[in-house]
Amino acid sequence: NYTLCFGARSGFLFLCNQISPVIMLTVFVVVVALVSQTAARYTPDWTSLDARPLPSWYDEAKLGIFIHWGVFSVPGFGSEWFWWHWQGQQPPDQKYVNYMSQNYPPGFTYPEFARQFHAQFFNPDDWADIFKASGAKYVVLTAKHHEGFTNWESPNSWNWNSVDTGPHRDLVGDLAEAVRNRSLHYGLYNSLYEWFHPLYLIDKKNGFKTQEFVLQKLLPELYNMVVRYRPEVIWSDGDWEAPDTYWNSTEFLAWLYNDSPVKDTVVTNDRWGAGCACKHGGYYNCEDKYTPGQLPTHKWEKCTSVDTLSWGYRRNMKMNELLPLAAIIEDLVRTVAFGGNYLLNVGPTPDGMIPPLFEERLRGVGDWLEVNGQAIYSSKPWRVQSENTTVPVWYTSKGLTVYAILTAKPPMSTVKLLAPKTSSITQVFLVGNPTPLSWAPVNPGGGLVVLLPELPYTPAQAWTLGLDFVQ
Repeated sequence: NYTLCFGARSGFLFLCNQISPVIMLTVFVVVVALVSQTAARYTPDWTSLDARPLPSWYDEAKLGIFIHWGVFSVPGFGSEWFWWHWQGQQPPDQKYVNYMSQNYPPGFTYPEFARQFHAQFFNPDDWADIFKASGAKYVVLTAKHHEGFTNWESPNSWNWNSVDTGPHRDLVGDLAEAVRNRSLHYGLYNSLYEWFHPLYLIDKKNGFKTQEFVLQKLLPELYNMVVRYRPEVIWSDGDWEAPDTYWNSTEFLAWLYNDSPVKDTVVTNDRWGAGCACKHGGYYNCEDKYTPGQLPTHKWEKCTSVDTLSWGYRRNMKMNELLPLAAIIEDLVRTVAFGGNYLLNVGPTPDGMIPPLFEERLRGVGDWLEVNGQAIYSSKPWRVQSENTTVPVWYTSKGLTVYAILTAKPPMSTVKLLAPKTSSITQVFLVGNPTPLSWAPVNPGGGLVVLLPELPYTPAQAWTLGLDFVQ
């Protein structure tokens, strides 16, 4: 009496002694589940791709660091769109024309800036230490912006990359190693389009009915980048001039999710073609600095910059043009309360330094998270996201604990919270202080007044209350 059995570890069928029908049924269910899981593949259409579950690490991370660094960092004027404003848009922006005529000789071309992109002080370990100290869990570096210059030795960008010219080093690879050595996730920003690439301009002239740029430049470069660096975030951009069918976005994403070396861990955003934003992809960006007014139904991310006027480095930035630490913390808390991730951008100098004011902001975020991080990391939105009875309060939750994050210091030694429904076993504590706090109910239907201790000074101007056993 023998029957066929399935080895769950080996995946092979073999003969074994006959066993009971119940056990056989269990084995059969396991076999079907394993085979189905192995056979399941994503097809190159949005219905299939949008159904892919987002890898859990991303929602748990909450905070990432964005880095805009490239040839545009050399002129360091206006923004990372310098080349376009100077010579792309019609008519050109006169501020950029004047800047060039006053500071560079006649006939100076934008590609000549690449030779001045030395990155001589770039120490990836120093950068990674700052990012780790910020409390961020992932880092996203510009592999290529709209100017087309790649921060790695792309075989499809000859002599317009950081190894052939400028720094003469693999910036993407060097930072990848340093970031991963600190147990942070590593991602790459990639612009689909390039302002002045001849093949792209031909396709554009043809109304995107041809795909010479996509087939000869974009896709080979993307595949190479993924296989070589194994990014766990692909932050796509520059999609808006053409539909996703021109970019072959669904075909690329199907490969990424099915067969790439990061198929199980990679996350992507929603910029894969005109009309895709806030509709298709992994998580949603929707637009730069997106700030929803209510809880979205889909995982999202807010990308914003310490420098309020630019993503790239500006030589002439001023203190009052930078986000204060308190504003960054409030923005982070609001984003997480609404279920989003927060991607905070800095623009390094062309010689490879993170400006001290940016570093100060990042370390300040880390100092606040060191105390209050339990209310942020791996948290979930609560049934109520905010209230403003005494001071602005944002709610997050984790397990049986609800966190009330105060983003202003109460004028008195008490704070009133109306949303929580308490019981006789409710406990309240100030995060960072183990002593339980005294509280009293507001009314039988819910709410409580908490007696606060002396709140410690923090430049972040935000404190967290933990509420156990509330509804």
